[in-house]
Amino acid sequence: MDDSGFMGLALDLAREAGAAGEVPVGALVVLEGEVIGRGFNQPIGSNDPTAHAEIMALRAAATRLGNYRLPGCTLYVTLEPCAMCAGAIMHARVGRVVFGARDPKTGAAGSVVDLFAENRLNHHTAVAGGVLEAECGGLLSGFFAARRGRTQVA
Repeated sequence: MDDSGFMGLALDLAREAGAAGEVPVGALVVLEGEVIGRGFNQPIGSNDPTAHAEIMALRAAATRLGNYRLPGCTLYVTLEPCAMCAGAIMHARVGRVVFGARDPKTGAAGSVVDLFAENRLNHHTAVAGGVLEAECGGLLSGFFAARRGRTQVA
């Protein structure tokens, strides 16, 4: 499966989050073509400000591997990671991040800051953005429009 295929799986997870009343963001961790961790946004339902999709997927992958380090893994996420998630991704030594929609308010992979490009940090994760960007962004836009009581015209 390619990046678009894995992002499609992450979009399914994002839809689960939206159905649960959470901001629709989904993430998964892949190692050697196999999904080893899945997650979707859960901070509201779990009363946990750290329960972002990326964190949930990293936790699941680390548990599955029995190791807090995830070298050689790729994390797919429907929204550009925030600073908290970027830090966790780098601490886990994830090799690559692929994200969908850019986040102009809190994005830490180039939209607001680029923590992944910070030379002073000791681990550097490769980043690819914009995979299925329209689909990922549309899911988020539709969710927020519905919360504001407006329907979105496609």
